[in-house]
Amino acid sequence: MLTGIHILITYRCVLKCDHCFLHCGPDVPGTMEIGMVRSILDEAQDIGTVEDIYFEGGEPFLAYPSVLEGLRKARDRGFKTGIVTNAFGAVSDEDAEAMLRPLAELGIGMLSVSDDSFHYGDGPSPAKRALAAAERLGIPCGAICVDRPAVVNGKVHSGVMFRGRAADKLVDGLPLRQPAELVKCPHEDLAAPGRVHIDSYGFVHLCQGLCIGNFNNEPLSGLLARYDANRHPIAGPLAKGGPLLLAQKTGFEPADGYVDECHFCYSVRRSLVEQYPELLAPRQVYGLATDRS
Repeated sequence: MLTGIHILITYRCVLKCDHCFLHCGPDVPGTMEIGMVRSILDEAQDIGTVEDIYFEGGEPFLAYPSVLEGLRKARDRGFKTGIVTNAFGAVSDEDAEAMLRPLAELGIGMLSVSDDSFHYGDGPSPAKRALAAAERLGIPCGAICVDRPAVVNGKVHSGVMFRGRAADKLVDGLPLRQPAELVKCPHEDLAAPGRVHIDSYGFVHLCQGLCIGNFNNEPLSGLLARYDANRHPIAGPLAKGGPLLLAQKTGFEPADGYVDECHFCYSVRRSLVEQYPELLAPRQVYGLATDRS
């Protein structure tokens, strides 16, 4: 039963963090128009089980007018709302309050702000100013802090998802696990998803880069009704036996080891993008060139 929709309103971001699992950055294309946001909200209302609408990216405040309008329309339909942001515009306390005051007036349910060494390092930052301003304005808020990978007693400790740019930038020197150990997806219920992400191209993601179809071609209700993990060539094996089974089913030859399940899964999926362009999309999430604009 679908209860949450996360709207990836843009793949653009003012930063280009090493741990970004969407390969976001300043020059990355793909920003959603408000008309599409409205269509998603209408569909969510018709589905009847959706409770939460989150706006994220990339950096959603790069599409600030659309986010505000989307939040207003989501509120009017009775959804709980939230935003995930790096709050780059909070360059002073005054700017932080000016940026967030409209969210307080809309009654946003949660403001999640990325505040870690990947984004701003230590010390004063836009993230910290935004969190302080949110508290002054009465906006429920919290920090998202992702630690850089560290090895303790031979095991990797980190909040990093080793997919996307992290799979290329952050795995060197880390201890590896054998592919035979990596037999489940520890993060998503692929057989019965409770949330999906929808991006500016219309792709409906079970996990970022793993899709069930395109919202522009078929209503979300239809995609969900038709979705059966057992018949999905990527999600099916992952649900049954994790990245190891996906590799076995697709003829992928594993490396000697991977940091974790995400690292292995991402490696297999990236090798299959050309074979399943509508299910492993968009290409930019896999760090591949795209002609989309």
